[in-house]
Amino acid sequence: MKYWREILRFLVSLQLLPILESGEETTLVGGQAVFEGVMMRSPHAWGIAIRKPSGEMSVHSETLARPSEKHKWMGWPFIRGLVTLGQAMRLGFLASKFSLNVGLAGIAEEEARQAAERGEQPAQPAAKTEEIKKPELSNWAILASTVFTLGFFLFAYKFVPLLAATGLKSHWSALSNNFLFNLVDGAIRILLFLTFVWGISLFSDIKRIYHYHGAEHKTVFAYEDHGMPSIAEAQKYSTYHPRCGTSFLMTIMLICIFVYAAFPVQTFLGKLLLRIAFLPVIASVSYEIIRFSAKHGRSLFALLTKPGLWLQRITTQPPSDDQVDCAIRALDEAMELEKKNGGELVIA
Repeated sequence: MKYWREILRFLVSLQLLPILESGEETTLVGGQAVFEGVMMRSPHAWGIAIRKPSGEMSVHSETLARPSEKHKWMGWPFIRGLVTLGQAMRLGFLASKFSLNVGLAGIAEEEARQAAERGEQPAQPAAKTEEIKKPELSNWAILASTVFTLGFFLFAYKFVPLLAATGLKSHWSALSNNFLFNLVDGAIRILLFLTFVWGISLFSDIKRIYHYHGAEHKTVFAYEDHGMPSIAEAQKYSTYHPRCGTSFLMTIMLICIFVYAAFPVQTFLGKLLLRIAFLPVIASVSYEIIRFSAKHGRSLFALLTKPGLWLQRITTQPPSDDQVDCAIRALDEAMELEKKNGGELVIA
């Protein structure tokens, strides 16, 4: 039963990837919260630290290729957003898989300990920290995880809101107005998103991820100010960060309303295909808005990111010192490789 719980947690974590991801390719650091830990990345490396039930940390780090350094066109505006999102999803999957491996190893260790207390010989030796499997992805795993996550997103936030708005239209003639129809459709979409984000926060496991999410944000803020922080220094910072995936998704949902309203498509299938076709375009625009507003906090575009910052009151929670310690350790692992592969980062 414990093993199935870890698998279920892993599947849930895939749906949280767009919410928990933060950072962009051109920033110094970014990261993501996972079950019982944090993944941090720099331009040329990433590291992860997971807190085991015993209190020890299991860590892992790898070098990271920067797409725009290999292909300059991948750094062009409105293309870089999709490239960065794709890389972030891949890293998120790897981090979630490593968290799963640590969780399964922890269960094995606990079962071995209990067997030893009963004087029994365990069937297999418990996995040690250094023996935990490196998170690797086959092409099939990448495809399956992408289809799984994208399928959930399209069904929950494209198909269902459109179906609900179409049903309301048959009872409310005012929705024949294209803008009003898309306004209601957008309101339903946002309501479903808020319900999902709030609803899963009621589960203790997810709540802990939100605390680790807060630890990640605090650590990023502290590092951007004065370099590698101590736990006490990181705890002084806010858990609300403008480059968070929560803000990114909320910005997408707001922009969708105006984009869809610009196309007077009448059929249900036409509206659904419009939503699917324009998803990459809207994601690219939203990325550029988030990027711009992070550097120009008082701009008009920054107003679009405010709802996402407000929503972080749910998706980020004040972390404990142990959770911040995980985030700092993950960042330290990434920065050690960064020095070897990309050089020392200079804090502006």
